[in-house]
Amino acid sequence: MDVGNCNGWNSKKVVSKEEMIKLIHEQMPLEPIDPNYFGEVASRYRYKGIDEEIGVISSVTESFYSSCTRARLSVDGQLYLCLFATKGFDLRELLRSEASDIQIRDRIIEIWKGWYDRYSDARLLQTNQPKRKKIEMSYIGG
Repeated sequence: MDVGNCNGWNSKKVVSKEEMIKLIHEQMPLEPIDPNYFGEVASRYRYKGIDEEIGVISSVTESFYSSCTRARLSVDGQLYLCLFATKGFDLRELLRSEASDIQIRDRIIEIWKGWYDRYSDARLLQTNQPKRKKIEMSYIGG
């Protein structure tokens, strides 16, 4: 995935979801199936005639910003709402304070509701642009 700066990612080596599904489908016919839950990031497919399935996470060639429900908390208390984020929201002081669970929950809800950055969409548009600062996936527990 195009996350971070040290993984040697190269857009020329990416196989899109469409290409991958087409290649598999030619050998083993597939049919799309519904997600198990809202916000599931994998597009799911069942092999025709059997109950076995595969999932493809296509974050590099398709944005799933509109249905993302994931957040990550780094070890230094930064809340990241996207793997492609360039910055987080500082929760460290609040977590170390005398704040109640309800106050912490309310702050996270406030951040989530106020979040309108389209990191995934913007990253998709910038995929072949010069490198920009990115958070390493290993840093935020991706």
